[in-house]
Amino acid sequence: MSEPLRQPARGADTPSSQPSAVPDFRPSSVTSLIVDSVDAVELREASRAWPSFDLTPRQICDFELLANGAFSPLTGFLQRADYERVCADMRLADGTLWPMPITLDVPEALANSLAPGGMLALRDPEGVMLGALQVEEVWRPDRSAEADAVYGSTDLAHPGVHYLLEQSHPWYVGGRLEVILPPVHYDYRDLRLGPRELRERIRANGWTRVVAFQTRNPLHRAHIELTRRAAEEVSAHLLINPVVGLTRPGDVDYHTRVRCYRAALGLYPAGSTMLALLPLAMRMAGPREALWHALIRRNSGCSHFIVGRDHAGPAADRNGRPFYGPYDAQELAKRYEVELGIGIVPYREMVFVPDLDRFVPEDEVPAGRTRVSLSGSELRERLASGAEIPEWFSPPEVVAELRRSHPARAEQGCVIFFTGLSGSGKSTIARILEIKLLEAGRRVTMLDGDVVRKHLSSELGFSREHRDLNIERIGYVAAEVARHGGVAICAPIAPYDATRKKVRQMVEAAGGRFLLVYISTPIEVCEARDRKGLYAKARAGLIREFTGISDPYEAPEDSALTIDTRNMPAAEAAALVSGCLEQPSSLLTSVSGA
Repeated sequence: MSEPLRQPARGADTPSSQPSAVPDFRPSSVTSLIVDSVDAVELREASRAWPSFDLTPRQICDFELLANGAFSPLTGFLQRADYERVCADMRLADGTLWPMPITLDVPEALANSLAPGGMLALRDPEGVMLGALQVEEVWRPDRSAEADAVYGSTDLAHPGVHYLLEQSHPWYVGGRLEVILPPVHYDYRDLRLGPRELRERIRANGWTRVVAFQTRNPLHRAHIELTRRAAEEVSAHLLINPVVGLTRPGDVDYHTRVRCYRAALGLYPAGSTMLALLPLAMRMAGPREALWHALIRRNSGCSHFIVGRDHAGPAADRNGRPFYGPYDAQELAKRYEVELGIGIVPYREMVFVPDLDRFVPEDEVPAGRTRVSLSGSELRERLASGAEIPEWFSPPEVVAELRRSHPARAEQGCVIFFTGLSGSGKSTIARILEIKLLEAGRRVTMLDGDVVRKHLSSELGFSREHRDLNIERIGYVAAEVARHGGVAICAPIAPYDATRKKVRQMVEAAGGRFLLVYISTPIEVCEARDRKGLYAKARAGLIREFTGISDPYEAPEDSALTIDTRNMPAAEAAALVSGCLEQPSSLLTSVSGA
């Protein structure tokens, strides 16, 4: 049997090695929603007459954790009474503590075809039937009220709020779930352990006390020290249980993180630590999410759960203020500890003190001692520039894995996305930039708006729906170019802010750098330059839905560069953009040629 994790002796401020006063909780039972093979065949045959729905990536994450019991006691997507009480009181209708609404959102057309007592076939994006929902209720929720209740905000800067209000469907369907086939994963199969598998692994290891650590980031020195201390404090073994479903946009991709976790495992005492992956779709709901994460770990057989500083907190709001206090999640989780049924291990932020040559909790730094830190943006800049990352911050084994996935800036895939009115100068600047980058030895793909319209989107018109689809196609191709280390130059009009942001997300999710360049040349100048006569035709009513005349252009507020070409030659503008490729994004500022 493995021994509980122990730390080397430090000094007088080392936490006690005795168990904490936290009760020694034992996990409750979990319910699997997976049907047997006979029922699976019957469901597939019957489903031919049912309406069908392809689950979104977030819904697939929820589906999997409902199926394997991680979301016990839930047996399906919430019905209205449960949903409303969860939003209002963090409880199901029967009073059971449950802080997060797990809902199945569907389009209005599908909702109108459903009725209580019916069945809905649920499929993956390839059309494979994963399960069936016994429809109990169909309703249209107040999603703004849900955002305010669950996230404490309706600010679209919050990723959970943004998803709820801008990306989810407007109708909810509630009912019991019957699972035929859980989502299939071909990666890290030895690490994808559901609650039952985790409990069995824990028993096989002979572990009686297990403290779980949730993360969506690579493990650096501070995390390693925090988890070692936490396990020592409660005399437990350690489960590193990172999220590999959906996290916050801009996070390090999970393949890179898993390699980092595996590299970091060797820094823990042998037999003290286990790694398992959790396919969770995070909501970044701060305190509520901490309760949710704790319940999932209780269901997985853990006796304790670490809640650190700003647990599951998103970035700041539009005014630069944090959505939640740094220790709000700890306070809420601790308040519900007994009802949660799992011991909460709160931890302050760990900071490095050079004089002591080690990390300590921020409230234990001796008076007069200097502390040092390295922010996430500083880490990204050091990776991009190839600069040294100090060993006190991150182990060399972890840094090596990060560098594999985050090459120096000159080697990174990148999307340069021009936007602006017709005639503003986008295409000319883009063509000159293409030549400059080819001369420098970069691999370049040009995605000009007119050329894409001819080859990729010839069947599309100019309605808003079709314009969005055209830009999304450009974004998809550009993201794939960036994924493989190339440079994609895009020069469409791209008049709508939400669609441009969607392209940014696609590129960043692919690991590429996204440089938005707004060519802000005024419409009167663009119209005077009109070589194609398009503005004249639009004013005469011969062209409908023409941007700037009969259709709006939404000027970006998040451009890395803003260039007015009235008095700036195209070659100078291209040189300006080229120079920005070597600069950190945080240093880019808008410029004007006016």
